[in-house]
Order: sequence, then structure tokens, then C-alpha cells
Amino acid sequence: MTPPFTGGRAPGALPIAGHALPLVRNAVEFLASLSEYGDLVEVRLGPTRAHVPCHPELVRRILADDRTFDKGGPFYKKARELFGDSIGTCPQSEHRAQRRMLQPAFHRGRIAQYAAVMQEEIEDLTRSWSGGQRIDCYATMNRLTLRTIIRTQFSAHADDETVEALRDAFETLSAGFFQWMFFPETLYRLPLPAHQRHRRALAALRGTVRRIVADYRRDDEDHGDLLSLLIAAGLGDTQIEEQIMTMLAGGSETVATTLTWALYLLDRHPEVADALRAETDGALNGRAAGWDDLPSLPLTERVVRETLRVQTPAWLFTRATTVPVDFGGVGLPAGAPILISPPAIHLNPQIFPDPYRFDPDRWLPEARAAMPRGAFQAFSSGARKCIGDVYGLTEAIIALATIVTRWDTAPVAGADLRPTPLMALNVPRRLHFDLTPRVPLPTTQPAA
Repeated sequence: MTPPFTGGRAPGALPIAGHALPLVRNAVEFLASLSEYGDLVEVRLGPTRAHVPCHPELVRRILADDRTFDKGGPFYKKARELFGDSIGTCPQSEHRAQRRMLQPAFHRGRIAQYAAVMQEEIEDLTRSWSGGQRIDCYATMNRLTLRTIIRTQFSAHADDETVEALRDAFETLSAGFFQWMFFPETLYRLPLPAHQRHRRALAALRGTVRRIVADYRRDDEDHGDLLSLLIAAGLGDTQIEEQIMTMLAGGSETVATTLTWALYLLDRHPEVADALRAETDGALNGRAAGWDDLPSLPLTERVVRETLRVQTPAWLFTRATTVPVDFGGVGLPAGAPILISPPAIHLNPQIFPDPYRFDPDRWLPEARAAMPRGAFQAFSSGARKCIGDVYGLTEAIIALATIVTRWDTAPVAGADLRPTPLMALNVPRRLHFDLTPRVPLPTTQPAA
């Protein structure tokens, strides 16, 4: 029996700006603190009142009822300017048909095929490194994940210029995303340099995606991948481009962020790192991980899941009520914005004791079975759960296991772990690693 939910208000709202100041300073930290004030907490986005659920059951109910709590609010208004009504942003009325169209690209058999590409890409990356080399971790992981998703979903080999064009565009768009969400629309119309950069990045992204589609069409062959599904469905070029941009963003940035934080957290917790090396050394013997190795890498999976909990890449998404509803003891009118923040759940001490402690054993089978429903929201849940959740987990496990068994990664002094203010992803501002080889690499890569 779920006890009555408690409502509350976040303190510190200013008359016009609302909670803009704590959101700009450290949005993740602010949202994670809200569980102190209740299960459903009111915050202010400028003059707009919004509510943040801090109880897993409330989050579960919202995500299970996408008719009452549809994709909407300021997040999706801005997201639709980038991605149109693609699978990640479309309203409930369109979602089921889109998911049915795209789901074959993410069936388990397909993931097994994609894993071979993931293995090849991490093999190439880790072989390209040299002892004493210094890498910008997020940028390096982002290039890896972009190359992988382009190959798996669009049957294309991306050259360095294409990867850099995509990475630069997404970085600019992600950096300014929530600023446009939280601040008045009139500010975005001003000809400020940041706004001009945003428009140029969006134009560059669309141009790059357009070239990918054009090259694919010239091949005139059904590769059985995502792009083939989109073309076979008879979508127009604009709709195809919007779906591709959605998949490129969702399938690259979140995995790259997860790998970046995982390597940092392992350095901070040497006892976990030692146990992980023992697992990967025993399972892989120095080679790159593949699909068949996943059952032998349970700790690697737990490390990935705990990283997703402690440092959730996508820290905010929104819903909007479609009808008036009494929810969590609060009467909400139609159109009321609801801010769903995974850190508000993942870092709630009533759900995860000592929540900032990095402990992969939270994800042992018996511990997972005892978790309340709705306690893990790294991929959302319900009907709108991320279509690529298994894809992302698989890639993160394969990449992390391969890196850990082949290389020691030591953070360089001067790291700045603060997230960029109001960036769409929880990415550290600056985190570089020095590389030291652990084992001589095999001269040939055994078949997966």
C-alpha cells in the first residue's frame, strides 16, 4: 500500500526569475535536492509553475499514462524545433505507429549484429592509442559512438570530417538547449552570438544528415537497417532526416557521457576498478569484447548501471497534462508542465541510501528485485521508454570492458567536473585522461 504523497515547494524562487539561479549554477544538484521538500515539489521556471515528482511511484504513474501525461511542456516545444515530430518528440497519438515502424531495427537479433560493429569500432579505437597519450575523454567517446551508430543504423562508414561535423553541431545545440527552454522566447529572437551559433549548428547538422541520406539512396539497396525501414515506410525526406537526427543524438551522446563518467568513477574507486579488471581479464584475455562475452561481464554491466544512476546523462525531460487531474494530492490544470528529473529519483536517499556513493552491488539481482518500481529512469519507462536502451547498454558494456582490460586511464590534474550550465547532457566541462597500456594487444582479433 503506497502511503499518501506529500507536496511541497522549492525555496528560493525569485519574483521574476523563479529558480533560474540554482538551475544555472548546478541544475542537477538543485533537482536532486528537491526530495527534501516532498514527493511532488513545485518549482518556478520564470513565472511558470511546474512540478517535479521525487517519488518513484509518481514517476511510474506519469510514464505509464501517456494519454494524461503526454510529451509536452517547454522541453518538447524546443525539442520539436530540432527533431520535428520524430519518435522521441511526437505526441502520444503518433507514437505507437512510429514505434511499430522502427522497432524491427532494435530487435535482439539486430542488436547481436550491431555488437559486431561495436566490437570492431572499440578494437580500432583502443589499437590507435599509444602509451603516454592524453585524450579528451568525452570527445573521444563521442567520436566512437557516432561512428558506431552511423555504421549500425545507416550502413555507412563515416569519415573524420563527417564525424567532426556531427559532433560539433550536437555539442553547440546541446550546450544551449535548456537556456532556450528556461528563458523567455523573446530573448532567443535577439541577434546574439549564441543564438547565431545555434542556428548555424542546426543548419550544419541538417546538411550533414541530408548528405548521409542522399549517399544511401544512391546505393539503391535495402540493408535491413533503420534507414531502410524509414525509406520503405514512405516517409518524406524531412521526416527521415528528423528521425535520423533523433537517433544520432540519442545513440551517441548518452553512451559517450556514460563511458566518460564510468572511467572517472573507476579511478575514484580503485577497489571496484581492480574487481572489474579481474573480470575483464578473465573473460577477454586482452581482446575486444563482443556479444558472446556479455554473460561473462556481469560486474561491467553493474558498473554501467551504477554510473547511469549516479551521473545520469539526460537529467531532465518534461510532460504536460492533457486534462485537469488530481495527482499526488495536487490539483493540476490541463497543460500543467511536469519536470521529470532522473537525479531527483536516483539521488533520493529514501530510495538509494547514501545515494552519492558509487556501489555497483546495488544492481545485484537480489538488490534490484527489492527496488521500488520506477526507481531507475536512465532510459525513462512505460510506453515511451527509450527504444534504444538495449543498444546503449550493449555498446557501453562492450566499450568499457575493452578499455579496462587493455588500458589504464588516469585523470589529468585540473579536471572540471561541473556540468556546463543548462547543457542538455550531464557532461563534465573538462576531463582528460593519460593512457598506459596494460597488456600487449593480440596480433589478430578473434571472431566475435
